[in-house]
Order: sequence, then structure tokens, then C-alpha cells
Amino acid sequence: MATTAASGPTPSAGPHEGSPHAAPAPAPQPAPPPPGQPATISRLGIAAVVVTVVLWASAFVGIRAVGPSFSPGSLTLGRLAVAAVVLGLLVVPKLRGLPRGREWWPILAYGVMWFGGYNVALNAAEHMLDAGTAALLINVNPILVAVMAGVILKEGFPRWLIIGSLIAFGGVAVIALGSGQRSTADVAGVLLCLLAAALAAVSVIVQKPVLRKFPAAQATWFGIMVGALCCLPFSGQLVTELQAAPLPATLGLVYLGIFPTAIAFTTWAYALSMIDAGRLAATTYLVPGTTILISWLVLGEIPTIWGLVGGAICLVGVGLTRRRSR
Repeated sequence: MATTAASGPTPSAGPHEGSPHAAPAPAPQPAPPPPGQPATISRLGIAAVVVTVVLWASAFVGIRAVGPSFSPGSLTLGRLAVAAVVLGLLVVPKLRGLPRGREWWPILAYGVMWFGGYNVALNAAEHMLDAGTAALLINVNPILVAVMAGVILKEGFPRWLIIGSLIAFGGVAVIALGSGQRSTADVAGVLLCLLAAALAAVSVIVQKPVLRKFPAAQATWFGIMVGALCCLPFSGQLVTELQAAPLPATLGLVYLGIFPTAIAFTTWAYALSMIDAGRLAATTYLVPGTTILISWLVLGEIPTIWGLVGGAICLVGVGLTRRRSR
């Protein structure tokens, strides 16, 4: 499964809207804040981050619930198909044009890597790894994003971003070490989990410039459609498993498609259009702790003292990433 770069467009304005006889003027971009200082985030941006963290955390609970009924590939295709329909109902009526020429390349890249490859790899990895190990490995992602954003997107390496990220990563390690499952991690599962983290990190970097041209909902829907097309080979398997799946499992798949996919990836893209990739990615350190709370409320899984302590450390670390460097 996210900062001071140029802000993207508002979700209501498309890149090709305007007169059919003249090329639309690019949206005015506000001047970026000084390097190393976090951008001013609107309340709507903060809300988008909170929604993303909570819904992505709920996905782990949902995947655990429907896992016995759906294989990794069919689960990914089912989620993306539901998300494509739901988000398409909002995007298509406002769509005034499709990406042109080279504009497709980054969309194809994160569509294949994130919506397709990441989800299949993570679903498969969770069949082989205990929850603690999976959480620790996936949370290599924010560090990878921070490094690549510093080099590729020229966001630099603010001191408090690095310090806060390391502290938050330590909190995730505490949660992982305190996991009640002690099974030996399968080597293939470890590699798949690391692959998923790497695919997500690269996708964040690739998606960031796209959000300067396309609204968050459109950029997300394009990626979902690309990912769904890549997963079409699993369509026969999905049909067979849907026929055999109990109703709660099918409803769980629909939930995963609407909330952690259609909604959460859109709120993520909206936040990414306003916040540096490195700082936004650091907020995903809150996902494991939030997952523990949701599991407690929904599945009745009582959190361990390790989980509570690790979650608190993550909160401190993420808070430090927002400090200004002097």
C-alpha cells in the first residue's frame, strides 16, 4: 500500500476543459515554499490524509476476511472492477478529454505497477507471511519514497523528515516484533512484500507530476482502468470464485473496491497534489497502528502492549516529519 512540491489542480478542473477551438491555459501554480519547509495544508487536505490512512488500514482487515474465498489475482481484479465502475460514475460525466501522447506513459506506469502489480504481490505475500512481518516489510515504502523524492523530485532531505521517518519506522518494527504470530517467514513471501513496497514507492514518484495536469479523481481512475486491464487474465478465476464465495465475502470484496480503492486512492492523489511525496508517504506509518485499532473494533482482536507502544511511537515520528527545519 502517502511534503512541498508545486500544487496540483483542484479536483473539479480537467486538463482539457475549455474551448474546443483553443488549447486550455495551464492552471496557475502557487509559488512553492522555501526548501525544507512543509507546505501549508488546507483542512480538506488534512481530511484527505486521514481518510486515506483509515481506509487503507481497513483494507488489511477486509483482505483477511475475504482471503479464504479469493485468490490474489482474482481479488485484485474484483477490487479494481468495482472501483472502476464506482469512480467512473463520477469521473466520466466531467471528462472533457483523455491524456495525449506522452501523457499516457506515467499513467500506464503507475497503473501497471501500483494498481496491478502491487495489489497482486501484496495479496500473495499475505498468504505466506504473518501480519507483523508483512507490516514491517511494507513500511519500507515511505523510506524509499523519501529517498527517491529527494533525488528525482528535488524535494531534498529535510532533517526532521529523516528523523521522524526513522522513529516512525522504529514504531512499525515494535508492532511487528510484538505480533502474536511467530511463524517463519517464507522467502518468497518476503520477496513479494518487498516487491510490493518498491512498486508502490516508484508509483508515488511517477504519479506526482501527473497530478499537475489531471485532477486527483481522473488520475486515479485512469490508473485503476490500466490495472484492471492488466488483471483480465484472472477474470475466469474471479467468476468461478464469485460463484462459490459466501455473500459476506462478496460484500467484503465490494467494500474493498469502493472504500480502500476508489475513495482512498483518490484522497491519496488529492493530498499528493498538495504535499511533498516524502512527507505524505511518512503518514502511512500510521496504517499498521490504525489496523490494530480497527481489528480490535471489528474482529475483536485485543491489541498487545507492543501494538499500543508501537502505534504511539509512529504518531510521534509522523508528527516530527511536519516540523520545520531551521
